[in-house]
This record gives sequence, C-alpha cells and structure tokens, in this order.
Amino acid sequence: MIRFGVVGTNWITERFIAAGRQHGDFKVTAVFSRSEEKGQAFTKKHQLQFAFTNISEMAKHDGIDAVYIASPNALHAEQALLFMENGKHVLCEKPFASNSTEVSQMIQKAEQEGVVLMEAMKSTFMPNFLSVKEHLHKIGPVRSYFSSSCRYSVFYDDLKDGSLPNLFNPALSGGALMDLGVYTIAPLVALFGRPTSIQTTGTLLESGVDGQGHMLLDYDEVKASVMFSCITNSYLPTEIIGEKGTIVVHHISSPKGAEIHYPDGTSEDISRQQDYDPMYYEIAEFIQLIQTNTPQSSVNTWENSIITMEILEQARNQMGVPIN
Repeated sequence: MIRFGVVGTNWITERFIAAGRQHGDFKVTAVFSRSEEKGQAFTKKHQLQFAFTNISEMAKHDGIDAVYIASPNALHAEQALLFMENGKHVLCEKPFASNSTEVSQMIQKAEQEGVVLMEAMKSTFMPNFLSVKEHLHKIGPVRSYFSSSCRYSVFYDDLKDGSLPNLFNPALSGGALMDLGVYTIAPLVALFGRPTSIQTTGTLLESGVDGQGHMLLDYDEVKASVMFSCITNSYLPTEIIGEKGTIVVHHISSPKGAEIHYPDGTSEDISRQQDYDPMYYEIAEFIQLIQTNTPQSSVNTWENSIITMEILEQARNQMGVPIN
C-alpha cells in the first residue's frame, strides 16, 4: 500500500483521488492547502487523516510515502525538491516545471535521494496511445504529425474582466502552451524524440502570456505542426501521416480512440478498451515504480520530460513570453 499526500484542493486533485482509488495499492492520507478551511473541508469530503497548511511539516510527516503535486506550474520544482529531500516519491503534474533548469535540478535530487520522480502526463500511458505506438510501423515512413489542443477557458472571461487567473499569470508560468500545448508536444516527443529545430508564433495577451500559438517542429524526415489555445476552440483530431497510411487519434490529451486510414480507402480501428479512469494508468505506473524500486518510468522518462520542457522553453522565448 502506497500512502499518498496531495498538494492542492482543485478539481484535478479530486480526479486524481477518484482514479487512484481504483487501484488496490493506493491510499491517500493527507492534503496540503494554504487555506485551513479548504484543507479541512477537503479532508472531510475525501475522508483523509491529515490536513496541512505548512508544506514543510507535510514533507517531513511519516504518514505519507509519496506526493502528487498539482499546484501552479511555478511551484512544481520548489515543492518537488522539498518532498524529495525528505525521502518522498514525487508524481508531479504537467508541465513538470517552469524551465529546463528546474527539471534538471529535480532529476538530480531524485538521483541523490533514491526516490521515484515522474511527470504526470497521463495520455502517454493510456491504452489508445500505447496502441498507436504499437501500430506505428503499419503506416510506413512517417512524414507528418499534426496535433491541436485548443479549448476556450472560462478564465479568459475573468482575465477580460480585469482579474488575473493562475492560467494567465506569467509569475506562475501560465499560458496556453504550458496548459494545453504540452499535450501536443509530449506525445510527439514520446514517438520521435528531440526535434532538430522549432519555429513558434503566438498571440500575447495583456497579462504577458500566450493565449494561442502555432509551432513547426523539424525532425528531418518528419515535419510536425501543432496549435494550442486557451482563447479559442478547435475540434480537429491528431494525425500521424505516413507513406502507407494515416493514424487518426481522437482527443490527444486523453486519447478516446484511434484508427488507421489506408490509401486504398480501407480503415482499421486500433482503439483499445479503457477499463479505468484516464488518470489511473499513470498512477499504476508510478506505484509499480515505487514497489520495484525503479527510479524512473520507461514511458515518461526523465529524458522525455527534459526534451519536452526545452521545447516549451524555446517556444515561449520565440513568442516573447517571460520565463521564470
């Protein structure tokens, strides 16, 4: 049984708990919240043992083995380092940190402390994405990759009304690329690794972060194009285009299905049954790593996290977004 603490009381933390409770070796015992009132209410709602308003006390507590970090992006590295220094395993939400230097520091600390560290990019563990990897050879030499992650955020209305939500706060490493664009980049890295070059254009909002953008990534043989937005909607699927066929992936951030379309007009459904909540699969991987004393995932590798963050960092620089 792995005893988890969670950092944050937002909707994603609630989904994490619900997904984790589908696993027989998962137990959540503690929560950190800056607000004592919110922390106590969350503890009561989810029947937890401990609520902390001091994160250092939580990190030292012997009632947790691992922590799930779902705080604003700019806090990921600082909090992950604190928990790892106290011997806790860390599952940290995407994007892993604010910049590649922080990611390197996190990895170095995990190695020093002998703890498990993994980025919580759920899509790359899900059955339909694993099926895409398994069937990729069927479409021959891959030539193009296109992916879109665009969803109008209700927080954009708040921004236009004069407030500064976390999503659009440059001090918290906000913006469309960090929030949604990463879902198009992580699968690309998982499939093809590090690009040789990237070009990015974007729309900067008054707060200083990107509201939307487009990116071209060159992999010599493979040409990739992605778009991301928190201020518009898009309903396009992801396409991986090869000389012998095209794989279509529906809803890249949480793949709901996939099929191959062949040049002769036939198609093949390569979708797999998904028996659990989308977040279950990353949790199962993380628990197995702890139980087998394996420091990093073979799927969400540290190298993939570094490459993904370097792409995000370079793209934000090209758009003129400040990097913490």
